[in-house]
Amino acid sequence: MAEPVETIKVDTTQVNCDGGGGALGHPHVYLQIKPEVGKIDCPYCGREYVLDKNAKAHAH
Repeated sequence: MAEPVETIKVDTTQVNCDGGGGALGHPHVYLQIKPEVGKIDCPYCGREYVLDKNAKAHAH
């Protein structure tokens, strides 16, 4: 398995990714981290979002 392009620690289960870099990024996507898994990879750019151990679920 390849290493993620970038690992970003987050404190909420809902994150969004646009690949960074403005026009060089990708379409804006919303990702939902399952607390029991604790991380998710962006399907476009491969960034890995890791849930901080003290994070709280996103309130709707």
